[in-house]
Amino acid sequence: MSGELHILPTDNTPEFLFSPDGMIKIRGRGLFQNKTETIEQIMNWIDDYLSNPAEITYVIIAFEYLNSFSTTILVSILRKLSQVILHSEKLVIQWYYEEDDEDIVERGEYISSAFNIPITFILTTHISDR
Repeated sequence: MSGELHILPTDNTPEFLFSPDGMIKIRGRGLFQNKTETIEQIMNWIDDYLSNPAEITYVIIAFEYLNSFSTTILVSILRKLSQVILHSEKLVIQWYYEEDDEDIVERGEYISSAFNIPITFILTTHISDR
């Protein structure tokens, strides 16, 4: 099993923190313009993780901004992570959003319904604190 994967945020990309104990955090600005090595690194980590997932996988999502390409990447990550359910393990996804950010909520609701991935939406005052 891989160790922890921690990718620091930039002005355009979120922080990714993937821990083998089942705690996954994705937060910041999602302004990806194209597929990067970072995305491949994340997908490879998830493949390793799925070979021996934690009993409960917690995914915390907190975006200040999310463009359409970043949404596509996020869908790929969540669809792959949802495979933990095939291992009879539990997946808990918490999607944080700020009060006036309807676009972020709508994207999350779309992902949840279109791909049948259960997501809990949580109102917060500061995304950057998650």
